[in-house]
Amino acid sequence: MTPLSPLFTGFALSLGLIVAIGAQNAFVLRQGLRREHLGLVVAFCAFADLALISLGVAGLGAVLGGAPRLVLWLSLGGAAFLAWYGVSALRRALGAERLVAQTGGAGLTRIGALARVAGFTLLNPHVYLDTVLLVGSVGAAQPAGAQPLFVLGAGGASLFWFGALGYGARYLAPVFARPRAWQLLDLAVGAMMLLLAAGLLRGLWPAPV
Repeated sequence: MTPLSPLFTGFALSLGLIVAIGAQNAFVLRQGLRREHLGLVVAFCAFADLALISLGVAGLGAVLGGAPRLVLWLSLGGAAFLAWYGVSALRRALGAERLVAQTGGAGLTRIGALARVAGFTLLNPHVYLDTVLLVGSVGAAQPAGAQPLFVLGAGGASLFWFGALGYGARYLAPVFARPRAWQLLDLAVGAMMLLLAAGLLRGLWPAPV
């Protein structure tokens, strides 16, 4: 069986990490419901993820280029984390969370919207763990020629998610306010993360001749 394609791996990994309930997603949903500076907010979120992922893949790729044993350990660690994240998502599916956007209050200026989305994005320490370390390490472990496809897939997932959440807010807000929707989403995320973990481990062993 051939390993998962780098484009699909980057897309699925990034998408699985950003769809969790959080302040950034709630803010994008709010701006989508208000139709207020939405293009700026979505573009900032997508570009920030792409930049951080690219830095992670490039920086870790340079380090890993001359350290094949480190590639092995990072791949094993990444697979373990993905498996843990997948199991955690499956366990979250047993809960009853929901995403609620606070749409009250005065409108934001362009600078105010940019400042808020920058804070929600860049002041969250988990964004660096997810994009630079986790996604970066998985991307850097890809063959050199496949790394651009991986980054393209990961960045595309961010643009897809934030675009869909913001521009589809009027339709998605009632859906994501239902705990059942997040349970189904967590089930899908959990299954995808376990699949990625298996694919990462399978890629460590050469195909039989």
